[in-house]
Amino acid sequence: MSSTCTPMRFDFRKSVAYDGDAKRKFHDHARRQLRKLAAALGFAGGTYDLRSNRAGIAVSGEITLHAEHLYVQVSQPAFGGDTGIMFRSCEGRKDYLGGPNSFASLDFLHEPNALAQLILAVGRPLTEDPYARARPPHSKVRGQLERG
Repeated sequence: MSSTCTPMRFDFRKSVAYDGDAKRKFHDHARRQLRKLAAALGFAGGTYDLRSNRAGIAVSGEITLHAEHLYVQVSQPAFGGDTGIMFRSCEGRKDYLGGPNSFASLDFLHEPNALAQLILAVGRPLTEDPYARARPPHSKVRGQLERG
């Protein structure tokens, strides 16, 4: 009789505040999943940055995937809610403001392909960006997302 061991999924929602070991694991797992997201989006190595800011003891900190036209940040919302993944368009890896923020559940970290599809789907209406007149057009982002 053989037994199969199902690996446990990391719980991205379990609070890591005031727990240094849990915070380290949160960052390690989130970085791993963001690498998978980058692959699902077709990003080659070296075409994006992956940063980790552990921040203070009372918060999770954030893990950021920053490509030429996409900014994705993962953290545990300090006041609950299910908005731990924030993503937006950007104009290069020095653009920390970018387009309007969109949010997704931390659960999407377990499904990088589904998260990639969500990011591409949400990115399609960039032509209707209400802030477009205040910033240079995101033509490269529109083209990239339309090809997706």
